[in-house]
Amino acid sequence: MRKKLTPYILLVPQIILTIFFLIGLITGIAQSLGVIPAFGLTEPTLFYYKEILTKPDMVRSVLYSLRIAFFSALFSTAAGVLLCAVLVMSRRTKGRMMRIVQLPIVVPHVVVALFVINICSQNGLLARVIYAFGLIGEQQEFPALIYDAGGFGIILAYLWKEIPFIVYFVIALMANIDGKLGEAAVNLGAGKVQAFFRVTLPLCANTIYSGFLIIFVFALGAYELPFILGATTPKALPVQAYIQYTHPDLRNRPYAMALNGLIMAISLLSACVYLALMRRSQKKLAGNK
Repeated sequence: MRKKLTPYILLVPQIILTIFFLIGLITGIAQSLGVIPAFGLTEPTLFYYKEILTKPDMVRSVLYSLRIAFFSALFSTAAGVLLCAVLVMSRRTKGRMMRIVQLPIVVPHVVVALFVINICSQNGLLARVIYAFGLIGEQQEFPALIYDAGGFGIILAYLWKEIPFIVYFVIALMANIDGKLGEAAVNLGAGKVQAFFRVTLPLCANTIYSGFLIIFVFALGAYELPFILGATTPKALPVQAYIQYTHPDLRNRPYAMALNGLIMAISLLSACVYLALMRRSQKKLAGNK
């Protein structure tokens, strides 16, 4: 009897955590719809969603976050796949080289932000080196790579972190494909580059799309880098949500929850896009058979 109950007992912590998660999720959704009985708000409304999608400062925050998330994911994925291909073709998919490539993954994002500030700011190492070589008259002439409205510093920090993630995410599958089907294509007369683009890369497409979406959703909802490296205005969605949540007027809380709801909706849409791509790929494979 005790052995039969053991699996259920072990599930109790997970069940408790799931209950707390669902309570928080339902409460957040309700508050995003303006339902906070303690403040006398009892009628559901889409007013707060309409506000964040029409107010100029909120719209700028939305576009700012989407731009950072998209370009961070795009450049990280492209560079990661390219680096992965180089490692696979040179047969350096294990050992010391891989440990070096994966090292940035374990570094916290806050530490990466400090690296970017110390290297890429107008008082940083890069500006000082360029100034020392006489390429600029003073350090303030160095381009503003951080705290800019384009989010370049944030994207740069994500690249340093997420390129190794893509390599780690893709390289096992790519090495396996290249080692079997890739060699077969080469034996049939294809060059290494041709075999990579026509055989290896298409077969890795689903994994690459998955990595892109993971980085996109993470960058969209992350708080640390946009807070430390972001511009004064516009602010990223997570930063804007935190500001609204901690606003002295507690009636601003629905704005914070609506911003979080928007992040969640975009994340769910990304998941649906990935699912559609997976199904399309499966239908294509079934058709080829």
